[in-house]
Amino acid sequence: MILNIESATNICSVSIARKGELLGSKESRNDKSHASLLTILIRELISEHQLDFSDLDAVAVSKGPGSYTGLRIGVSTAKGIAYGAGLKLIGVPTLQAMVFSVIQRFTSIRINKNILLCPMIDARRMEVFTALYTPENILYKEISAEIVHPGIFSNILRKKEIWFFGNGSDKCRNLIYHPNARFIEGIEPSSTWMVKLAEQAFQNEQFEDIAYFEPFYLKDFVATVPRNKLNWPDN
Repeated sequence: MILNIESATNICSVSIARKGELLGSKESRNDKSHASLLTILIRELISEHQLDFSDLDAVAVSKGPGSYTGLRIGVSTAKGIAYGAGLKLIGVPTLQAMVFSVIQRFTSIRINKNILLCPMIDARRMEVFTALYTPENILYKEISAEIVHPGIFSNILRKKEIWFFGNGSDKCRNLIYHPNARFIEGIEPSSTWMVKLAEQAFQNEQFEDIAYFEPFYLKDFVATVPRNKLNWPDN
C-alpha cells in the first residue's frame, strides 16, 4: 500500500494504491495552496478508505524538477509521514511520471522507435525544465533547464519525431514549426501517474534515505545567461 504525493507544480495531488492499482485520489489546482491543502487532502483520502498511516508500506513523492516551494512542501510532508509511521520513502522523477501518462494515453507509440517524448515544466520567463524519453520511458537526453528558442532540439528533430507536452510546452508552440514536432494537450503532473513507477521502485527496493533525501531542484538553472537570439545553437 503506497501513498503518492505530487506537488512539483501548481497541482496538489495525492493518491493511494495497493499493489500498483489505484484505490483513490484527490487533487487541487489552487495555485500556492500546497502548504495549507496537502495534509488535509492526505487525511481525507486516508479517512475515506478507512485506513491508518500504519496500514501503508511506503510514501512516494514527486521529486522534481519543478517549483522550489512545491517540491519542498511535498518532500517535507512525505518525509514526516514516512519517519513518523516507519514507512519506506520513494522518490519518483516528476518528468518521468508525465511521460508515463502519455504512454498510457497513446499505447501504440510503444512500438514506434522513431518517437521521443519531451515533457516540459514551466520554469520562468522563456525557460523550462525538460528531458527526452523513449516510448519505453527510458531517459534519452538528460534532465536540464532549457531556454526555449526556435532552434531547440533542432538537430534531433531532423531524425526523430518529438512529442512536446506539459505546461512548459506552450512556450514552444509558436516557435517550433518543424514537421516532426507534435504538441499534446492536457498532460499535467498527477499522483495517479506515479502509481506504477512507485510500485516498480518498491518491488526493486529503490528507497530513499529519509534523513538525507532532498528534492531535485535543478538549481544550476538559476545561473542561465541570455544568448543572442540570432545565433541559437542546436541542442
